[in-house]
Amino acid sequence: MPHLLCFGLGYSARTAACRLSAGGWRITGTARTAEGANEVIAAGYDAVVFDGTAPGSQITAALSTATHLLVSVPPVLPSALRGASRAGKSPGDALDPVLAHHAADIRAAPGLEAIVYLSTIGVYGDTGGAWVDEASPANPGSERSRARLDAESAWLALGAATGKRTSILRLAGIYGPGRSAIDNLKAGTARRIVKPGQVFNRIHVEDVASASIAALEQPSAGGVYNVTDDEPSPPQDVIAFAADLMGLPPPPEIAFADARLSPMGASFYAEVKRVHNARLKRDLGVILTYPTFREGLAQILTEI
Repeated sequence: MPHLLCFGLGYSARTAACRLSAGGWRITGTARTAEGANEVIAAGYDAVVFDGTAPGSQITAALSTATHLLVSVPPVLPSALRGASRAGKSPGDALDPVLAHHAADIRAAPGLEAIVYLSTIGVYGDTGGAWVDEASPANPGSERSRARLDAESAWLALGAATGKRTSILRLAGIYGPGRSAIDNLKAGTARRIVKPGQVFNRIHVEDVASASIAALEQPSAGGVYNVTDDEPSPPQDVIAFAADLMGLPPPPEIAFADARLSPMGASFYAEVKRVHNARLKRDLGVILTYPTFREGLAQILTEI
């Protein structure tokens, strides 16, 4: 029986785990607290506690039988690290909580075949709207994205050193049931923020799961893959389309300068890029169930 160990069993990882479990895989997920571990167990999976600040006492045992690894925990930002925590580690190892505490266990895991690390297209930085693919240089513009890029490098180095096939999935903005323009319109929180020239790629959570499963299962997998939809689009158009689907008037447009976004929200609007997904389709054979936001939002509406 294949055994998937998920470091972090959040929205995307849980969607992939659900599908793999239905196919006969054993799933172990980490949680930050004992209460979170109980939730993982209630979902039908094995659970171990790992909060990222210290080694998890049961992680070594879980790795001793794991055949596949899915990592979705974010890196620690360099500004949050003390100098002592970097001692003897590469920057990526120090930043990634899993590698910081369990790199040796992963290297020694006897049956571990494949590692998938969930990253972000944010590592490309701002391209002024130009298209990028996996061969384009990474140019992260924020501390958050620079930490992701360092963690990517550390995972790829571990894979190269151990022979465990390692894939990096650079994800666009994830949406799906419970996390979409439709849900925001229902809650009354949707805003049509307009910044001329701004577009975003997106990806439905089920397509993230399809990409994750393909990277875990396929012997030819390895390296970097962009996991995005086919149509980078202005955010205000997505809200307007969702409102039309629901038979609602769209919210009024708000100029970006008047939006009063949080620093985190504003940081997303500071970059504009268009991201190709051809390698995902060609090399992993992934067929997107929701190639644009239109198919994805229409599906979400049927579940509400």
